[in-house]
Formats: sequence, C-alpha cells, structure tokens
Amino acid sequence: MKKLLTLIFAVASTQLFAQSWELDKSHTNIKFTVTHMVVSEVDGTFGDFSGTVTGGDDKFVGAAVEFTAQTASVDTDSERRDTHLKSDDFFNAEKFPTIKFSGKIVDEGGKYFLVGNFTMRDVTKPVKFDVKYNGKVDTGRGMKAGFKVTGAINRFDYGLKWDAALEAGGLVVADEVQITCNVELNAPKS
Repeated sequence: MKKLLTLIFAVASTQLFAQSWELDKSHTNIKFTVTHMVVSEVDGTFGDFSGTVTGGDDKFVGAAVEFTAQTASVDTDSERRDTHLKSDDFFNAEKFPTIKFSGKIVDEGGKYFLVGNFTMRDVTKPVKFDVKYNGKVDTGRGMKAGFKVTGAINRFDYGLKWDAALEAGGLVVADEVQITCNVELNAPKS
C-alpha cells in the first residue's frame, strides 16, 4: 500500500510539474536599468509581456522557461525617451516587435541560474542570469511560486548601437543594461 501511495504521489507531482505555470502579470514586473551620463541611472519597464515555466522538479530545476516582451510597451516615465527607445536607434519596435528568452532553470551547487538564449532585434546570444527561488504557497485558490531573476546584457551585442560620447569621457547611455524580473507564477489549472 505504501508503494502504491508513493507511486500515485509521484505521478501526480510529475503531471503537475509537466504542465505550464503562467506568469501572474499583475504581480510580475520586468525592469531594466542603464547608467545615464556616467553619474545616474534610468529605470524602465515593459508593460506587455507573457511567459511560461514548464516541467522541472518540485523546485523548478530543469524547468523550461519561455518569455516574450513587446518592445513597443517600453516605459521609462518619459514619452520623449520612450519614443527614442522605440526608434531604430534602439529597439526599432516596428521592425522587431519582441524581445524573447528561451531556456531553463539550472542548479549549480545550490545556486539557481536561468540559462538560455536571449533574442533582441533578431540577434540571439546565450545568457546566464541569477535566480532566487522564493518558494511556493497554496493560496486556497491555487498554488503560486515566486522568483527574482537578475543579470546584465551588453546592448551593443544586440544592435542597440546609438552612442554619444561625453566630453569628459564615457557614454551618454552605458553599454551594460541591468535586468531585474520579479516573477510570480500561477499553477496550472486542474
């Protein structure tokens, strides 16, 4: 009997984690930060995005992660700057409407990472971001899981090449872009 219950639990767990967990968009944010004029930082977000996390073990190790953000949804609290970011100097939102990530969550010696391919302006490069797994909780209306993902990319690697040098040295907009994603997932519906 004990073996039967263990088998039933294992099958149920496998089925739950083989399904796709969806982003809870009202409790998830996709942020970026870039140094401006060498002395300050500017933050931005993407308001239109989607993603799934599929498979993996009970702590999501091995889970496949798919994510897409719409470049036209960029928001830096400045309409003028957002218009510039949507232009060909940066995202070219008309020609390249999405930023994508496809990869998986891995555990390397007790540290979690998100590894895979990051695509922007049709340029795809391998990336590795840090992941903090915050756990799961049963809300009474379903399971939720939470993560914080952090990392950086070089915007020049993806063709975001607008560049202006300062007289004192440095760039108006730095090459490195910090990415921070606070992610809340909703479990698959039974």
